[in-house]
Amino acid sequence: MPSLHEKLAQSLTELKTLSNGGKRRIFRSDELSRTHRERLVEAGFLKEIIKGWLMTRPEERSGDSTSWYSSFWEFCRAYCNERFKGDWVLSAESSIPLLAENLNVPKQVVIAAPTANNQTQPLLHGTSLYLYKATKLPVTPVETAGVQTFPAPQAICAAAPAFWQTQKNDVIALLGSQRNASAILKVLLEGGHAAVAGRIAGAYRLLGNTRAADDIVTAMTAGGHDVREDADPFKAPVPMQLPSRATPPIMTRIRLMWAEMREKVLANFKLEPRRINDHDGYLAAIDERYTSDAYHSLSIEGYSVTEELIEKVKTGKWDPNGSDGDRKQRDAMAAKGYWDAFQLVRGAVARVLNGEDAAEIADREHLDWYRALFQPSVQAGIIKPENLAGYRTQFVFIRNSGHTPVAWESVPDAMEAFLDCLKEEKDPRVRAVLGHFIFTFIHPLPDGNGRTGRFLMNVMMASGGLPWTIIPVGRRDEYMRALESASVQGDVGPFAAFLADCCRREPPPPRQSLPGEVQALADLG
Repeated sequence: MPSLHEKLAQSLTELKTLSNGGKRRIFRSDELSRTHRERLVEAGFLKEIIKGWLMTRPEERSGDSTSWYSSFWEFCRAYCNERFKGDWVLSAESSIPLLAENLNVPKQVVIAAPTANNQTQPLLHGTSLYLYKATKLPVTPVETAGVQTFPAPQAICAAAPAFWQTQKNDVIALLGSQRNASAILKVLLEGGHAAVAGRIAGAYRLLGNTRAADDIVTAMTAGGHDVREDADPFKAPVPMQLPSRATPPIMTRIRLMWAEMREKVLANFKLEPRRINDHDGYLAAIDERYTSDAYHSLSIEGYSVTEELIEKVKTGKWDPNGSDGDRKQRDAMAAKGYWDAFQLVRGAVARVLNGEDAAEIADREHLDWYRALFQPSVQAGIIKPENLAGYRTQFVFIRNSGHTPVAWESVPDAMEAFLDCLKEEKDPRVRAVLGHFIFTFIHPLPDGNGRTGRFLMNVMMASGGLPWTIIPVGRRDEYMRALESASVQGDVGPFAAFLADCCRREPPPPRQSLPGEVQALADLG
C-alpha cells in the first residue's frame, strides 16, 4: 500500500503534467480527480480561488498574496473564456492601464460580455470582477497582457472623464504611444464624439503635441462637429511634455513618475548635500561600514549570514577550492558576491568623489555590479551562466506586493528612460531616492534588484556628500511598506523620509552570532 508521501507524489505528478512545465498556474477543479485535488489543497500546493477554480501556490506561506497577484490575469483569461466562450472584453477603463504597460492588479476589473449578469464576482485578497451585461461587444478585442482588451484608440475615446483624472499617467502614456491622431480620429468621426474630441485635443495641446490637437479639431469641424477643447482634462498639473515622436508607454510612464515624484522627494528628504574634501576619510568610513552593510543588505533578501561569515570572505579565508562546504554553501556564495560587488561600487564612489558623474557611472557599470554579485554562484554551479547575461527575459513578481514589475519585453525601454532621467537630474538626493525606487520598480534583473538598487542609491549619496546608508533588516517591513506605497499608490514621500532617517542615523551593528554559529562556520573551512 502506498505511503502518504507516495500518494502526494502521485498527485504532484498529475499537477506537474497539467501545469505544462510551469506555464499554467490556474486550473478548473474538474481537471483533477477529487482525490488529487483534496490532497494537493490540504498539502498547500493548490488553493481555491472560487468554487470550481484553483491556483498553484508553490513555496508560499499562509496569507501570502504573491501567487494570486502573479496569477490574476491568467485567471481572468481562463475564467472569462470558460464562462463567456471567448465573447468578452475588458472595459475601456480596465483596458487602458494594461495598454499603457501598467500590470498592477486593480481592486476590480470590469468585464463586458453579452451573457454576463451585472454582478460582482469576489476574488482573493479583496479583488473582484464586475461582470457587465452588454447587448453586444462594444469593440473587436485585441490581446494585451494575455487578456482581451479594447484597442488603444477606442479605449482612449471610450474612457469616462473621471478616469482621466484618477488614472492620469496611464492615459498620458497611452496618448504618447500613438503615432498620430488618425486612428483616434476615425473613432471620433464614426461616433460623432464632439465632446470626447475636445477632451483629447485639449490633452494633446496641454502635453505639447499641437499637431495632433489641431488635426483633431480641424477634422471634426470638417465633419460638421462643434469641438470645444477642454484646457484641463486631467484636472491636475501635467509635469512634462510628450516627446515629438510616438514613444513606448513604459518610457512615458517612467518619465512621468520621475517628474511627479521629485518635489515630493525634496519635501521629505530633509538633509542638505555637502562637499566632501577628505576623500580618503569618506572611503575609510565606507570600509568601516562594510560588515554591517553586507549583513543587513543580504539579510533583507533572506540570506542567513553572520558577521563571522562576512569577515571570512572579507579576509580571504573563504576557500571554495579547498573546502567543499565553502564552495557549495548558498549563503557563502552570496557573501562572496557581495564583497566582490562592493569593491566595484567602492571604486565607483572614489571616482565620484574625484568629480566623475555618478549617473554616467551607474549607466555604464550597474550590470557589472550585478554580475559580481552572482559570479561566485555561477562558478559553484548554483545558478546557470546565462543568468549573468543582463536584463531579465521572464516575468517576475515581488512577494506580497500589489506591484507587478515591468514586463520583461519592456525592460530595455524602461531602463533607457530611467537612466536618462538619472542623468538629467541635478539634485543628488532625488538621484539617490528615485534611483533606488524606480530601479526596483522596474526590477530589470533576474535577481539582486534590491542589492543593486541600494548600491546605486549609495553611489548617488556619495555625489551629494551624504554618508553610505544602511537599511537595517529590523526595519525591513517599514522599508517594504514605503516601497509599496510608492509603487502602488504613487506616494514616494514615506520612502524618501525613510531613507533620510536611515541616512542620518549611525550605521546599525551586524547581528551577533547565535550559539553554535561560530563552530558551524569553522566547520566550513
